[in-house]
Amino acid sequence: MLQKRNIIIVALAVSIVLMLAKFSAYFITASNFVLADAAESIVNVVASSFAFFSIYIASRPRDENHPYGHGKIEFFSVFLEGALISVAGVGILFKSVYGLFHPQVLHDLLIGAIIIGVTGAINGGLGYYMIVKGKQLNSITLEADGRHLITDMVTSGGLVVGLLLIHVTGLHWLDGALSIAVGAYICYTGYALIRRSVAGLMDETDFVIVENVIKVLNAERKPEWIDIHNLRAQKYGHELHIDCHLTLPNYFDLNRVHLEVSLVDKMINEKAGVPTELFIHTDPCVPECCHYCSMPNCPIRSEAKRIDIEWNMDNIIRNKKHYEN
Repeated sequence: MLQKRNIIIVALAVSIVLMLAKFSAYFITASNFVLADAAESIVNVVASSFAFFSIYIASRPRDENHPYGHGKIEFFSVFLEGALISVAGVGILFKSVYGLFHPQVLHDLLIGAIIIGVTGAINGGLGYYMIVKGKQLNSITLEADGRHLITDMVTSGGLVVGLLLIHVTGLHWLDGALSIAVGAYICYTGYALIRRSVAGLMDETDFVIVENVIKVLNAERKPEWIDIHNLRAQKYGHELHIDCHLTLPNYFDLNRVHLEVSLVDKMINEKAGVPTELFIHTDPCVPECCHYCSMPNCPIRSEAKRIDIEWNMDNIIRNKKHYEN
């Protein structure tokens, strides 16, 4: 958690410096196109501030009121960032449309292009670093903040090209037209972040994570694990919570059942790449399981094994044993 906080503090400091640089470029050029980028930098500062707060809250230990921890605060952080980006995008669209009908005289576009180009390059490098660290530390907040900075780099790159185009052609109406395009792109980015945060708050299935868990289960499965079903995964910040049903031979005693459950828990935590808390309900096998059970020397087998059933998204998330339709 300390590493996450340090990264956010650096991002916040950089965002403040770059915001001041972009507004300086706006006052130099009087370009709505530059103002669009400068306005988004305010969002960077506010979002990084709330991201710092959310990571602090997420790092707090579980308590009686929050038995699953405080990790979901990160989804609120992403929601706020997406909402702020969307508001900034809508504001830029209105300002840009107004600028089309009431254009301002532009000047010193080359100086403005240089300032914006430098800020965009810095944001791009920092954004890429935050995305990488966000994935390594399983932090949706760091990753979202990083993607926001990458968006800033893209818009800054387009801004530099646009300013140079206006400087070369002398077509000042392009300032408003290009600003509208940037505003629309910013709105789309805000929508994507809001969509992702809502998905997390609503416990929408993360198919990438579930597929990875299924891949690990298939690679490490034991004959004793007759089937796994009703698997559900939820993310709480950097932690993953999984509950599922595990079918075991019905003649196993409680000690053996506990051992097999512990092996599944240990395997997923070591190989799935995400700290995971598992709640595993065990089911006893029934005669209908025999035709796909690989348990050797089974004393209660009613028929020979006939088929192999690969665990996949379809049969592992259903609340049914694999022999049930």
